Amino acid sequence: MRVAAVQHDIVWEDPGANHARLAPKIATAAEAGARLVVLAEMYATGFSPAAERIVEPPDGPSTAFLVDQAAAHGVWVCGSLAEQSTAGAHPTNTLVLAGPAGEVHRYAKIHLFGYASEDERFTPGTRPVTVTVDDVRVSLHVCYDLRFAPDFWAAAPTTDCYVVVANWPDRRREHWRTLLRARAVENQAYVVGVNRVGPGGGLDYAGDSAVIGPFGEECAVAADAGPRGAEEILLADLDPAHVADTRARFPFLRDR
Repeated sequence: MRVAAVQHDIVWEDPGANHARLAPKIATAAEAGARLVVLAEMYATGFSPAAERIVEPPDGPSTAFLVDQAAAHGVWVCGSLAEQSTAGAHPTNTLVLAGPAGEVHRYAKIHLFGYASEDERFTPGTRPVTVTVDDVRVSLHVCYDLRFAPDFWAAAPTTDCYVVVANWPDRRREHWRTLLRARAVENQAYVVGVNRVGPGGGLDYAGDSAVIGPFGEECAVAADAGPRGAEEILLADLDPAHVADTRARFPFLRDR
C-alpha cells in the first residue's frame, strides 16, 4: 500500500482556507498512487489554545472535508481536529480517518500535552484504535502520544504501521526524529510521522516528516529546510509481509 505523508503549513484558525489549500495536495497524492493520505495534527486550524474557537461537531466542516476528499479520490484520508464529544464537555483532539466507501474511524488523543495546558482544554481519549487499510493494520496516534512507548508496545501484535500526526515544534525536533525511529525499531513496524511546517501560535515547525521501516530504514524523509520547514509530499510503499518477515527473522517482540 502506498502512503502519502503530506507535510503542510496551516493557516491559523481558518478551516476554509486550509481545506482550499489541501484539496490539490490530496489530489496530487492520489494521482501518485497513494491509498492512504495523512495530514497533520489540527490540520485545519493549527494547535490553537483557544479550543472554544476551533471546536467542531462530529459532522462539522473539517470532518466533512476528509470524508468528501476520500470519496472523491477513492482513497483513505486522515488528519486531527478539535471535536466536540458530548454537550458541555471539553473537546477531544481527534484523529479522523475517512475511507473511500464513507467509513469514518476516530481516535481521540490519549496523552494530552500538559506542558502546553492541553489537558486543561481538552478531554483525553480512552481507547486505542487500529484500522485495516488495504490489508495493512494501521494504529492511530497524535503527537505527544509518541513519547509513551507502552501504548505502541501494546498495539504491536496487531499493527503493521503506526500513523503519528503532529504539531511538533522546531525547538524539540531532535526528540521527534529520534522517537519516530525508536518506535519503528522497537516494534518492528512502519511509522508514518507527519508534522506541520511554518509559524503558528508563536512557534516554528520544521516538519521533519518521515516514513520509517520495520528495521529502522528510511523509506521517505522530508528535506531539512530549516526551523520553518517546507511543504512536501512524501510517498512510500508499505508491505505487511516485510513486517512479518522482519519479526520472524528477528523475533524480539516475544521477549517482552
